[in-house]
Amino acid sequence: MKILVIGSGGREHAIAWKVSQNINVDKIFCAPGNGGTASENKCENVNISDGDVEKLTEFAAKEKIDLTIVGPEVPLVDGIVDKFRESGLSIFGPAAEAAKLEGSKTYAKNFMKKYGVKTAEYESFEDADSALEYIKHCQYPAVVKADGLAAGKGVVICNTQSEAEAAIKSFMIDDIFKGSGKMIIVEEFLEGVEASILSITDGKCIIPFISAKDHKQIYDGGKGPNTGGMGAISPNPYCTKSVIEEFNENIMKPTLNGIKSEKLDYKGIIFFGIMITKKGTYLLEYNVRMGDPETQAVLPLMESDFVDLIQSSLDGKLADFDLKWNKGASCCVVAASKGYPIKYEKGFKIDGLNNVKNIFASGVKKENGIFKTNGGRVLCTYGVGENLKSAVKIAYDNLEKIKFDGKYFRTDIGE
Repeated sequence: MKILVIGSGGREHAIAWKVSQNINVDKIFCAPGNGGTASENKCENVNISDGDVEKLTEFAAKEKIDLTIVGPEVPLVDGIVDKFRESGLSIFGPAAEAAKLEGSKTYAKNFMKKYGVKTAEYESFEDADSALEYIKHCQYPAVVKADGLAAGKGVVICNTQSEAEAAIKSFMIDDIFKGSGKMIIVEEFLEGVEASILSITDGKCIIPFISAKDHKQIYDGGKGPNTGGMGAISPNPYCTKSVIEEFNENIMKPTLNGIKSEKLDYKGIIFFGIMITKKGTYLLEYNVRMGDPETQAVLPLMESDFVDLIQSSLDGKLADFDLKWNKGASCCVVAASKGYPIKYEKGFKIDGLNNVKNIFASGVKKENGIFKTNGGRVLCTYGVGENLKSAVKIAYDNLEKIKFDGKYFRTDIGE
């Protein structure tokens, strides 16, 4: 088999790594990939942007790619699955209409409401004046969300009316997200612990993966601005048996009912971001792809073959697949560039990569045989152990072996 993995982050490195373990896979192309995927077994980078749907389709056809796996959300929302299928190409992911579950928060919340998915109360707005009038009377804290894709930065928790006003003006009037914030949602604030449950669907059934917990904020103790994620653990210790039962009944089952009722073409990943509160378990959002860095914590625990799992989804036979997980726990810790997520420099030499096996690269490039930093989140190291404590130790021990100027990481992942 020849596989194409679309994307350039740590998630895509982890996917390529897992896919390479299938004995029937001879070649993996990563478009555009990174310095880590270029060095991965069976892998070769291709200089095509993950957003260039036309060129990716042409490449897959020319190379006779057997299976394409889409990492990031933007090409999915832009309809890459529809385009590939029109060209007779096998691709894993939801069609554009189904991808609106992530591409539009208004669409997603209306879907949740229609099918009885347990979620926070909300109101949606298309003009700033109506939104500004609404926040004069809503309860605080309140959450303001940009409707469209905003690279994980389109959610603001507002403690006061003035904070909500500032968020609405920056989203809707200043248009800081270039269209993605022209429509917004003002949502009830839920207090609790977040959990990530990646799942796979073939449109007829959903199989949840082992749970995970992301660490979004840049600083220890969950302080500072949100990032793309500074580390993750799996399984999530807050996902008790009763939480999972409630998730299954009040979130996953009605979601599947909605997918079936709307006749959505959905053969791909569905990621449930949930909040575990004293009042119960609520759905915060859907993602229509693997999470980053949750993928880097979850895939090392997957015992089953990932390619076989994906193929069973594409064949509509997920219900017959026996998805198995290794015992124990995993942890991944992200090393970022100093100043991330606001302003940072790149191009610094990275030492020690050859001393570490458990690593997934993201913002890494290779120039003349030398690895250099090339992004805000540079890489992550991971550990798998009998328990969370041992997994955390392995991840941090690995991270200590890697050096680059401005290296920054949280010291409390998994605590």
